[in-house]
Amino acid sequence: MIVTGKARLAGVMGWPVGHSRSPRLHGFWLERLGLDGAYVPLAVAPDDFALAVKALPKLGFAGANVTVPHKEAALALADEVEPLAARIGAVNTLVFRPDGSVLGRNTDAFGFLENLRRGAPAGWRPALGPAVVLGAGGAARAVAAALVDAGVPQVRVVNRSLDRAARLAAEIGGPVAPMAWDRVAHALEGAALLVNTTTLGMTGQPPLEIDLAPLPTDAVVNDIVYAPLQTGLLKEAAARGNPVVDGIGMLLWQAVPGFEAWFGVRPEVTPELRDFVLA
Repeated sequence: MIVTGKARLAGVMGWPVGHSRSPRLHGFWLERLGLDGAYVPLAVAPDDFALAVKALPKLGFAGANVTVPHKEAALALADEVEPLAARIGAVNTLVFRPDGSVLGRNTDAFGFLENLRRGAPAGWRPALGPAVVLGAGGAARAVAAALVDAGVPQVRVVNRSLDRAARLAAEIGGPVAPMAWDRVAHALEGAALLVNTTTLGMTGQPPLEIDLAPLPTDAVVNDIVYAPLQTGLLKEAAARGNPVVDGIGMLLWQAVPGFEAWFGVRPEVTPELRDFVLA
């Protein structure tokens, strides 16, 4: 990695931000590509976020990723928001343009879909059948939008708050069916894909406890959690014969469009990158 006075800069804005693997991820690409640039963690308190977004372009930044708790604030601050990000209701990537304006994007939907398509052992296609999405938060909105736009015939969003699932369905549009958590068994029947977008099963969180018996054994099971990499859901699904896709690939693929926008080169997602980020 080369860093001169002309280096292009980017970073990740969050509060806290020390847990983020994005600096390691982007740093790998910058090093391998020999680019004059740097990607740094930016711990920004919520009250300082708007000021920081205005200041970064003046400090030579080409853009930034945005993580918790700033994704909705970034949506409101951007001068232009891509339609997909507006539908999802959150921005995770900011691009600072030469004219001083700020473009807001959401690359989570792209990252999810690329990980799913490339990670499923026998391949996954939207036409295979309905998808079940557990949760109705920000990640679920990106996943549901990706599945609808890809052409999945029905997206069943299962959430403890039915109202929140219904709001997601209305705002994302398309064949999204909100379902209460006690209907999860019914939702799994005939599904070709199951995606967990909740924090259940994550390190330090309660386990995800659902009965997979109604789920066809050829359905792909994906957990966007990547700490641990093999969650309880994925272990249980694999044990019954379901093809499984872990969550780290979504992190890797969602980073590609931002890196390309900031540094002018489209990077590659490789097994070596995956191992480096996980190390």
